[in-house]
Formats: sequence, C-alpha cells, structure tokens
Amino acid sequence: MRVYISIDMEGVAGVATLDQVVRGGHGYLRAQHLMTAEANAAVSGAFAAGADAVTINDSHGTMDNLLHEELDPRARLVFGAPKLDCMCAGISGEFDVAMFLGYHAPAGADGVLAHTYSSHFVGVRLNGAMTSEAELNGLQAAAVGVPVGVLTGDNVICEIAAAQFPGIRTVTVKTAVGHFAADSLSPAAACERIRNAAFESVSDGGAAPVSLQAPLVLEIDMPTPVAAELGALMPTIERLSSFTLRGTFETPRDALGFVMLCSELASSGLRAKLPLLNRV
Repeated sequence: MRVYISIDMEGVAGVATLDQVVRGGHGYLRAQHLMTAEANAAVSGAFAAGADAVTINDSHGTMDNLLHEELDPRARLVFGAPKLDCMCAGISGEFDVAMFLGYHAPAGADGVLAHTYSSHFVGVRLNGAMTSEAELNGLQAAAVGVPVGVLTGDNVICEIAAAQFPGIRTVTVKTAVGHFAADSLSPAAACERIRNAAFESVSDGGAAPVSLQAPLVLEIDMPTPVAAELGALMPTIERLSSFTLRGTFETPRDALGFVMLCSELASSGLRAKLPLLNRV
C-alpha cells in the first residue's frame, strides 16, 4: 500500500498563534519541530500497518517547513513552492490512501487560524457553500481515485471533515478557543493518536473517495477591489461585486489553479497594480 500525506501547520497540536506559522516569528522553529513530529507519527503508524511507501507533501506557506534531517528516513518528501497541485502536489492514482495532517478550519468558521488557502481571502465558497482546503484537496484526491483516510486538526475542521469524507478517521488535537487560541493536547499525546489513526487507516481501509460532480463553481471574496479587478482579467472569470470573483470549472485542478492565482493577487494587494501602471 502506498500512502500520501499532505501536511499543513495551523492544525498541529501546540500551534495557535500567528508568530508560530510565519517564517521569522519567534515561535516558528518550535512549530517546525511539532509539525515534523506529527508527520513522523503518521509515517510510523503507516509502516507499522504494512505500508510499502509513504510520500509527504509539505503544504504550508512556502512549503519548506518540515525539518528534513528529523524526518523518518523511510518517507519521501515533496517540498518547495510554487508547485502544480499545491497542497496535493505529487498525488496520483498510484496511491491507495491520503492523509491530511495539521489541517485547519475554513475562512468564515470559528476555528484556530481559520482560512482557506490565503489569510487574505474574506471567504471562499464551492457551489454556494463555505469550503475548506480539506474539501478542495479531497476533490483533487478523488479526481485520481484516492480516498482521504485520516484528517487531523482542531475540533472545527474535524467535525466538517467527518461529515464530508466517507470512512475518514479524524484526530482532534486541539479545541478552538479563539482565532489565535486553543485548548491543545500535548505534542506526545497528539502524536500517539495520529500514529494510531494512520495504523488503523492502512490496516483496514474503509475510506472512499468523496463524490466528484462537475461543474465546480467557486466564489472568492477578495480583500480589495483592485485585487478583484485584476482577477477578473482571467478568461471566463466573472466579477460579481467589488470584491467577489466567480469561476466555473470541470476539474479540481482547474479550480485550484484559480484559487492559487487569486491568492497571489490577494497577497500582493495594491502592489499588484504597480507593474501595470509602469507600462503607461
């Protein structure tokens, strides 16, 4: 059995503050260690259950957060950004199960460090309903026939995922107290539960890919009208209001590409307009 792991940072036990998830913050190095430990816990559980191979995709921010020298040597690591398919880079039909570790609640939910791909997005909706990175990445996995067997994070995203993914095992490593506050398990306790969930997922399966039905209609609320103006320059993209863009897609990969481009525009804000002004 081949296992694919996508690991984010905001949903890791012991992580709740902005300085922990931003490179250069005084808590970032500690968060790297915590993130790496949870990755290793899943790898250990997967191999103990008989997995043949495990690939980890570093899926947070610049996507080079995991401490390579501390990773279980049996696992392969995909890292760096940008990369095609982003948080699901490298996934294919060769994998039997995916695990989403350190995931967080979507923009608009009351979870720890809640957002959807970009903290600059005010909201992201799929077919009219609030959507999460877990849901969009789960669709990406489903497109190649891979089920999501394990998801870890705070209580909010675990509750959402349990309702969306058939047969998934969720591990709640912390309870949201506020956007930047949590009631968390100790790292050791969290890793033990993650290892057990990975072991059980590989041992007996039970997960199934989420239902994938096209078209996928995505709406993104951008942080500024300028960002929305620039986003509307993309072919087939509609501008619904001063801040909101809408795109209709047949595949999760195309939908994710729209999200990634909007993320770049949102993070650049007004600066995104400067290159255009310089051409005048």
